[in-house]
Amino acid sequence: MIDRFKSWAPQILSIFRFLAGVMFACHGSQKVLGWFGGLPPGVPKYIIWIAGPIEFFGGILIAIGLLTRPVAFLASGLMAVGYFTGHAPNGFVPKVNGGEPAVLYCWTWLYIAAQGPGAWALDNLLFRKRTT
Repeated sequence: MIDRFKSWAPQILSIFRFLAGVMFACHGSQKVLGWFGGLPPGVPKYIIWIAGPIEFFGGILIAIGLLTRPVAFLASGLMAVGYFTGHAPNGFVPKVNGGEPAVLYCWTWLYIAAQGPGAWALDNLLFRKRTT
């Protein structure tokens, strides 16, 4: 039965990439635009000015599948840095330090950087390899 779903893997990856990208952009819009309640007082400015745009614009680019691999790789690194600088000092275990989203996003973006955008992505239209 599982073999039937193998042919749908590229499309499912595209849906997963889109949903994760939109959610990531929401995290960025919280930092950059103050949406979804904004950030609590005392958040360092570098988080707003560095992480915010990468999350917001990177999430949009990932969602539409444009420059997916390099942007996902950058976002993965951002989440790794975010985990080790913002969460790990409060204990290494993600469940304890509140770093579960950072860990999941880190590995999600690393997977997408390695796997590619899936079937439905602008990358496939714009950077299609021409056969001779």
